[in-house]
Amino acid sequence: MDQPGKWEHIAVTRNSDIMELRFHHGDGPLVWDADAHREITEAFSWLTMQRDIKVVILTGTGDIYCSELDVTSFTGIEWGDIWWEGKRMLSSLNDIDIPVIAAINGPATVHAEIPVMADIVLAAEHVTFADRSHFATRDTVPGDGVNLVWGELLGPTRSKYFLLTGSTIDAQEALRLGVVNEVLPLSGLSDRAWELARQLAIRHLPVLRYAKAAVSVGFRRDFTENLSHSLGVEGCGHWSLGGIKAAHITD
Repeated sequence: MDQPGKWEHIAVTRNSDIMELRFHHGDGPLVWDADAHREITEAFSWLTMQRDIKVVILTGTGDIYCSELDVTSFTGIEWGDIWWEGKRMLSSLNDIDIPVIAAINGPATVHAEIPVMADIVLAAEHVTFADRSHFATRDTVPGDGVNLVWGELLGPTRSKYFLLTGSTIDAQEALRLGVVNEVLPLSGLSDRAWELARQLAIRHLPVLRYAKAAVSVGFRRDFTENLSHSLGVEGCGHWSLGGIKAAHITD
């Protein structure tokens, strides 16, 4: 299945049966805006249909993964459209049936749930994790998947504190908690991701698919249904703050 047009925020690199998606805004780190929201949804859906790819790598640009949100870019977009995209974005990432490696190249404080959903998570030494898209900083219900992903990774007590207070987790603490698997200098991050990808790609494709299904069955079960409900609750929060106009400008 061919790539659906040119994406402004995603650079795609294919080397044999390994595919890398690098998120960016111009020449710099990804800025989360309405276009990125749409393109990343398209990209993850597209990846689920790549029948000859064995490993996917997700990474960012420069020394920041994503720490900026352009709220105004969502002006005029109906909440129903954002709900539709948001549900498909994470459910499609969850449905990629081959190993996904994340190489997190810097602070991930806006939609950090995306890279930490990977099967293998590598982080640069200066990485920090936080949720600056929702409750603690913007009075937005953390219901678009951040609740599900961080609840799985941190456990119920720690994840509620993380999402409700806006606290920060640095790379070494993330390693201790099991959020990331390796912490590396930024200069060696990409090489290590590709090294691991090549090691995995030696396997037969059906074995990789079945292994992915086996090791992720617990988290993947009922994910889409839970995500749909959580997004609905987030929409209710927008409505309570000012009706549908509030829903136009946020994700």
